[in-house]
Amino acid sequence: MQRVEAPTPNFYLGQGKVEALKATLLDARATLALVDEPLTPAQGSNLEKALGVRVMDRTEVILDIFATRARSHEAKLQVELAQLEYLLPRLTRLWTHLSRIRGGIGLRGPGETQLETDRRVIRRKIGVLRKRLEDVADHRANQRQGRRLLPTAALVGYTNAGKSSLLSVLSGDELFAEDRLFATLDTATREVDVGEGYRFRLTDTVGFIRKLPHHLVASFRATLEEVREADILLHVIDGSHAGWEAQAEVVEREMRNAEFEGRNGKGSTERKPVIHVFNKADLLPDPERFLASVREHYPHSVLTSTLSRSGGVESLRNALRTSAQALRPLAHIRVPVGDGKLLAALHRDGEVMEQHQDDGVVVVTVRVEARLLGRLRHEGVGVEILG
Repeated sequence: MQRVEAPTPNFYLGQGKVEALKATLLDARATLALVDEPLTPAQGSNLEKALGVRVMDRTEVILDIFATRARSHEAKLQVELAQLEYLLPRLTRLWTHLSRIRGGIGLRGPGETQLETDRRVIRRKIGVLRKRLEDVADHRANQRQGRRLLPTAALVGYTNAGKSSLLSVLSGDELFAEDRLFATLDTATREVDVGEGYRFRLTDTVGFIRKLPHHLVASFRATLEEVREADILLHVIDGSHAGWEAQAEVVEREMRNAEFEGRNGKGSTERKPVIHVFNKADLLPDPERFLASVREHYPHSVLTSTLSRSGGVESLRNALRTSAQALRPLAHIRVPVGDGKLLAALHRDGEVMEQHQDDGVVVVTVRVEARLLGRLRHEGVGVEILG
């Protein structure tokens, strides 16, 4: 430990602590030093020279974990982009000398160093990866347009809070889940029956962590768009973790930084509805007392466990059903026979349950977004909400 006003620009640590660390490394015969903070390229390079061992900072460790967890083509693209953006300013650490190569067509000229060549190659590859991820974002947007019949919710939370396990139990599908950090990086979307004829479309997203590298947040932008477009957020919290409050604050801060608020169509933002889901209730000594205490700060909270003996996920199903009723109520809408445009819009944007003609109007029983019902009422269309 060292008390300093600020990290030193050269080594992050003070000179004396660097010498003490070097002695500790020698005694332990260590070949690697891990630093639980992001280091600048200069700090990393200077520490490696001073200590004589490989140095990895927090960002590099997390990037390595992501690289081993990535399974889908999209996740591999996202991680590779983050790795290259991290690597670009740190290339000098990989070279002990700068060999000269001949100039020629397509090169900057005689005497260009190998380091400069590699930087140019990496910048070109970063551009290619960004273009591919833009295509992924467009593809996701097209997919979302075809899914608008159902309300949507995004599972967000600290890594290893149990998001994938919850989605598996709710949907009945076996999704990969494991008790480790960032076990799943790929988004998974499933339709979930929440009872009384209501269904929700739930999307599992990548977990957050304290001091998440900004390279990763930027490269996973296409994936996190699912959060931005969701009707509500399910903030999953490991209630059994001793530091759950700090973890919840990390997630909320990251969400604020990424501006995951809902757009109201006029350029301003509004907070999305959030249900706080305190998971792993089976590990709590007194679940009911715990829920009563957290509801003082998080009124819209539910307690869940992926083990059925502990109450399961019925409270979450009930909360989702209530949200579905509020987001897309069932209504009778009286459409004039000649208004084919409105009829087509109801079939496109709503879930039509029944339709019949009555005295010159088409009566449509439809489950549709509440804001559309409000607009129709304002325009003088006959609307009767059934529930």
